[in-house]
Amino acid sequence: MTDAAIGEMRGGGMLRRAAKGRTLPVLAVLLAIVAIWYAGAVGLNAQWVRDQAARSETVLSTGEFVVRTLSLDRPVLPAPHQVAAGLWDGIAGQKITSKRSLVWHGWVTLSATLAGFAIGTAAGILLAVGIVHNRAMDQSVMPWAVASQTVPILAIAPMVIVVLASAGITGLLPKAVIAAWLSFFPVLVGMVKGLRTPDAMQLDLMKSWSASPSQIFWRLRLPSSMPYLFASLKVGVAAALVGTIVGELPAGASSGLGARLLSGSYYGQTVQIWSALFAAAALAAGLVIAIGAVEKIALRRMGLAR
Repeated sequence: MTDAAIGEMRGGGMLRRAAKGRTLPVLAVLLAIVAIWYAGAVGLNAQWVRDQAARSETVLSTGEFVVRTLSLDRPVLPAPHQVAAGLWDGIAGQKITSKRSLVWHGWVTLSATLAGFAIGTAAGILLAVGIVHNRAMDQSVMPWAVASQTVPILAIAPMVIVVLASAGITGLLPKAVIAAWLSFFPVLVGMVKGLRTPDAMQLDLMKSWSASPSQIFWRLRLPSSMPYLFASLKVGVAAALVGTIVGELPAGASSGLGARLLSGSYYGQTVQIWSALFAAAALAAGLVIAIGAVEKIALRRMGLAR
């Protein structure tokens, strides 16, 4: 057997051991969460089953009692298999164009999220550049940016919806504004930190080469800020999704994951609520993974990562 083959076998074994080392702890935690979830579903749904059994004067065995607590149509806490069934029905059991489809509602939420994320990212980057290069902006804009995040988004969202609706602006834009409100701050903070990463020695070296302020920005400050920018983008896109869902709640929207949460709460459809929550979590995870993939490509091309 050649040395190359032996090296490949050893490399494959190392990869398998590494994958096994990461997978087992994750599976153990996941199984623990599912077990606690099932136990919580039995405990929270037990009173309803007891009341029903008492009304019908039925004596239930332990097995029958547990089965009934995990199969209620409107449980207090749905069991994991009920949520999984609700997700499957919402994703694969409906036409994509159906208003009962989680794919359709997810697309409505995603479109507003991406629009708001784009607005918030642009605002955060532009403000960060101004703060780093202008002391007056640093002293004036940054405190206001921090103060803007102390106001609860649940108080801001209805105001934005009402004001824009009075101006005849409805649909995607109001939700995008709320998403931008939440997403611009992480981008602003991360970009300011990244643009200030170069130390005095690096800046003096650029000046000794007669570099202009724009050259210092494009060739030193901006490349140095990329890792910070992508880290803040991951936080910002998740915040934008939260802002979009919050923006869908006070408007009485009929579309979007927020609308599914709202209608589920109105009619006591807890399975629908949890299915929408898991769909939103999956959507957020997908967006973060997409930004992570772009980050790897960008940093690799810039020579900042392998």
